[in-house]
Amino acid sequence: MILSSLRVIAVILGAVLIASCSDTKPAYVERAVGILYNDAMDKLAGANYIEAAQAFDEVERQHPYSSWAIKAKVLAAFSYYQAAKFDEAILAANRFIELHPGNVDIGYAYYLLAISYYEQISDVGRDHKMTQRALGSLEDVVRRFPASDYARDARLKVDLTRDHLAGKEMAVGRYYLKRGQYVGALNRFRAVIEQYQSTSHVPEALHRLTETYLALGVEREAQTAGAVLGYNYPNSEWYEDSYGLLRGRNLEPREDRSSWISRIWRGVF
Repeated sequence: MILSSLRVIAVILGAVLIASCSDTKPAYVERAVGILYNDAMDKLAGANYIEAAQAFDEVERQHPYSSWAIKAKVLAAFSYYQAAKFDEAILAANRFIELHPGNVDIGYAYYLLAISYYEQISDVGRDHKMTQRALGSLEDVVRRFPASDYARDARLKVDLTRDHLAGKEMAVGRYYLKRGQYVGALNRFRAVIEQYQSTSHVPEALHRLTETYLALGVEREAQTAGAVLGYNYPNSEWYEDSYGLLRGRNLEPREDRSSWISRIWRGVF
């Protein structure tokens, strides 16, 4: 009698479990590709970006070999980007690039990849691996599609990204300088001069080189940094600061053309 009751309970529990599963995971329903695609486009037009991305993914899942699926891949990447789901956008864009390198939308896929990295650039005080990825991807767009609208926008973002990377070097250099770690500071300020000459951080980098070399007692390099700063940015407040530091040591800005600073500057400009 007890065994029979247990069997009845087991059957009832099994039925409840099946009903519960059917409520949370609806059965797969195949739909025509045009209907799926238009539904995804409607969601995109309504700014329902997550739903749109999932709907475009469904186009590919149900009809992977259709021409609609190819377009759906890149639109899924775009929808994820619009929803600020940048990791998902990067995965979708990379997948499109790998599977359809000759497609007419390949330039846009590379651009979506680049700006998905770009949108994740953090402040200068944090790790800048994402910034480096953004820079590499943006430069890739410029190199591959130089005459496109994507490249024009990418060039602007390259400049902003390089300025961000230079700002990171400056932040670390100032940290070292403040703590009397002069060699570490010099390496960071030198990186700005060598790698990011077109950024807004160069005048300060030259001033910090003047300051650091004076702290080390290397007067000739300090004078050269001050002279290069004064020649190229004569109205800069950083030059005023450097000039004041040098005059405080009874020194004048004076370029030593054998200095690495002078050689790099002549090579760049």
